[in-house]
Parts: sequence; structure tokens; C-alpha cells
Amino acid sequence: MTDTRTRTWNQTYRGPAGTGAPRLAALPGVHRADVRPQQVIEIERYDTDDHRLTAAGITLALHRGAGEPPQWHLDLPDGDVPEHLRVPLADDAGLSPAVPGELDALVHGAARERGVRPVGRIRRVRTETRLLDEDDRLLALVVHDEVTLATLGPATDVEAWTEVELRRAAADNALVAGLEERFAESGLRPAALAAEEQLERLLRPAPKARRLRAGKRGSAGAVLMEYLAAQLDRMAAEDLRVRRDEPDAVHQLRVASRRFRSALQAYRPLLDRTRTDPLVDGLRELGRELAPARDAEVLHERISSGLAGLAPELLLGPVQAQMTRHFAREQAEARAAVLAVLDSERHMGLRAALDALVERPPLTKRAARPARKEVPALVARTARRLERAVQVATDPAVPDSQRDAAVHSARKAGKRLRYATEVAKPAVGKQAKKFAKALKGFQSALGEHQDTVVARGALRELGAMANSAGENGFSFGVLYGKDAARAEQIERDLPVLWSEAWTRRNRRWLR
Repeated sequence: MTDTRTRTWNQTYRGPAGTGAPRLAALPGVHRADVRPQQVIEIERYDTDDHRLTAAGITLALHRGAGEPPQWHLDLPDGDVPEHLRVPLADDAGLSPAVPGELDALVHGAARERGVRPVGRIRRVRTETRLLDEDDRLLALVVHDEVTLATLGPATDVEAWTEVELRRAAADNALVAGLEERFAESGLRPAALAAEEQLERLLRPAPKARRLRAGKRGSAGAVLMEYLAAQLDRMAAEDLRVRRDEPDAVHQLRVASRRFRSALQAYRPLLDRTRTDPLVDGLRELGRELAPARDAEVLHERISSGLAGLAPELLLGPVQAQMTRHFAREQAEARAAVLAVLDSERHMGLRAALDALVERPPLTKRAARPARKEVPALVARTARRLERAVQVATDPAVPDSQRDAAVHSARKAGKRLRYATEVAKPAVGKQAKKFAKALKGFQSALGEHQDTVVARGALRELGAMANSAGENGFSFGVLYGKDAARAEQIERDLPVLWSEAWTRRNRRWLR
């Protein structure tokens, strides 16, 4: 009995170069074979000499043929669903076209100082045969390609083979089995990889042996370098998101760079400071340069929400419109400044130095000690720094004019401790996690206090601008007063929040 159920997959077969097309006559259910005109399809892959785009999960290629106008394809990593961008090739591009500016800007962060050029090419000479039944209904499509794959660079490797793809339409199992038999007769076998996947493997750099270079597994140096490597990867991903102008991208880039910097500071004894101190300075400067863009984003949201929460009688004048105009300009200027920073030679040098640190870490002898013993001692040193900062921030004798700065210093020390504790989690486990959780409420209060400080500066400026324009700044003054009151409340709450977090039990793992 013939199985007439249809298969629901396509299959690719491969054979030596020059393998002839399989016989397609007298197949079950096929009334005629419609052979389409031959066409040439080329995919030219672009990357840096050391294939940085491929390593970052970015695919940039120029596609020609297949009955479509030539166009650039840029595929960007975006979680589980990559983003695909398409740009037509300019009519006057010539034989060696340059990457369009809008695509080059997106990949610049991954390519950095290295220019992109053709690094690989796939050429297919294609013949398609449509297998039709007596009603001219498509049963299956047989795509016969003579494939040439070449890697381009100082050394050029060329491979060639025949590839046949079976694309099922309405074919039943009897027809598919007949086709598979004909393919086998021609010397074709199921292919493990498509040409595009094979080129991807050839271009993808071998994984860096970071763990081996960081010392013995379980050592303090290995734990630290694993953390730094993760933050470096995060910085690369967020750099791309910033260039795509995605929400919260600047903030996440700042967080990743701050984590890297804080880890270098908290674990200074494990690395050669002549290498790390300049990086700490560079990362600190990067944080300062990104701050205006992040502040504009946060303030826009905070003040907009604050105005929306006011009673109607407290909204005097076109305050929402004024606020929107102000932050539209602020955010546009800040974004332009951020992109200038990311494209600067200084930033490219910093990225290269961070790469070099992770790939060739200058570990000290102390880094070879067991992480479970060494890491808690270094976290304890950072914890004492926070303790001293909190003592100043909560001291009633500190003048009001210095209170905001003192609380901000405690906030920065708290962040360093939080990130130092993140490094420690793989080695210490539950105790480090509980410690971080215990400090969360206190750290959140410090963060909110700083938000009120920055917001009050912006509200004062908005009020002054409204007054200068002959408008009413009263509503901004109301929000200023609310933020000032909230800051005072946080300052009163800090001693209690600190005593609840800073218990002997929570920090007994510190040595």
C-alpha cells in the first residue's frame, strides 16, 4: 500500500563539484518538469580582518542575484529574534562598493578601528526545476546549485561542490522517496551544513581560552576574570543597542562599564595596577560622558510622571509642552555627544585595552589563591569603605549644604560593594546572595535620593526658563518641593535602613 501522506520538511543534499543534475523523468505523480533559466547568485560577506563582526554575532553581506535587485543585508543579534536590516545597493556603487553609512555606523562599535571589507564569498550557479502534476499543481521544487565558497584575505581558500535542495510543496512520500533514490544515484548525500553555515564556521574566531589564561579554576583570578569577560561582552552588546537608539541602552552601557571599573577597584591586589589604573580612569571618564544622555532620559520620565500626578489645579500653563520641548533638545544633543564619544579614537583605544586585559590578564601571585578564601577578604575591604561613607552621610553634624554630596559618596561606595559581591557569588554562594539582598533596600534609598538631587536641578532650570519666556513655572516649583521633602525623608530613614542591612549575621562571611 502506498503512503500518500506528505512530508513537511525541505532537505539539502551535497556531492562533488560537477555532479550532474539528477534524473527527474518518470517520477510517480509527476506530469512534467518545468526547468527555469539558469541564474547566478552571489553573497559577499563583509567583516574586519580578524572577523570581529562574526564574533559579535553580526552578519553584514552584499546579496546579488536570485531575481532581486542587489542589496545589503545586516543581521543584528537581538535576543532570540535577530533584527534584519536591508539597504539597496546604490546604482553608482561600482565593483567594490563601500558599506552604506547607516549600516557602517551600526557596526562601527564592533569593528572599532578596523575597517570592514569582503572576507568571504559564496557563488551559486543555480538551476531550478519545478515538478508539476497533470493539473500544473506544484509538487516539489528541485534546486540544483554549483557552489563555490571562498574565504578572502591574506590567504584565500576555495572550495567547490554541488548542492541540491528539495523543497516540498504537495509531494507525497512516494514522490519524495523516488527523488531521494535519484539523488543517491547521482552521488548526492544529505548535507550537514548549508554553504552559509559553512562560511560562518570558517569566519568565526576560535573561542578565547580566558579561563586557562586566568589561572586555575576556582582561583581568585579565574573568578574575577570570568566576571570581567562577561561585562566586556555586555558592553559590546550595549554599544550596538546605543547605536540603534534603543530604550535604556545608554544606562545599560554605563552599568556594564561601572561594573567593570568597580571590579578592577575592589580587586586591585589581584591585577597589576600599572595596567588597570589607566583603565579605571578611562572607564570613569566614559561614565561621565554618558551621564548627560542617561540623566536626560531619566529626568524626562520622572518629571513627566510627576506632572501627570499633580492635581489639575496645580498645573499652571503649558508645562507638559515646555517640558517635552526641553528634553527633546536635551536628548538629541546628548545622543549626538554619546555617538561622538563611542566613535572617538580614545574610546576605541579603551575598548582595545579592555580586550587585551581580558585576553591576557596581568594576574599577581595573590590571584592564584583559592577564591573562597581570598575573595571575601577583598569584599570586606570594600564593605569597610561603605561603612565609613555611611557614617559621614548619617552624621547629624554634617552641614545641610554637604549632605547631598555625602549621601552620593555613600551611594557610589554601595554600588562598588554590590558589584564586588557579584564577583564573589560563584565562589561564596548563598551567603553573598543574602548579603546583596539585605543591602538592596538601603541602596535603593540612596539611588532615589540622588534622583531627587538631579531632578531638583532640572526643575529649577525649567522654572527659570518658564519665567524668562513669560510662562508660569509654578508647577515645576511644586515638584521641586516634593522632591526636596522626599530627600529629607530618605535622609531621616537612612540610619534605620542601614542598621537593618548591616547586621553581623549578614556580613559574617566577610573576613
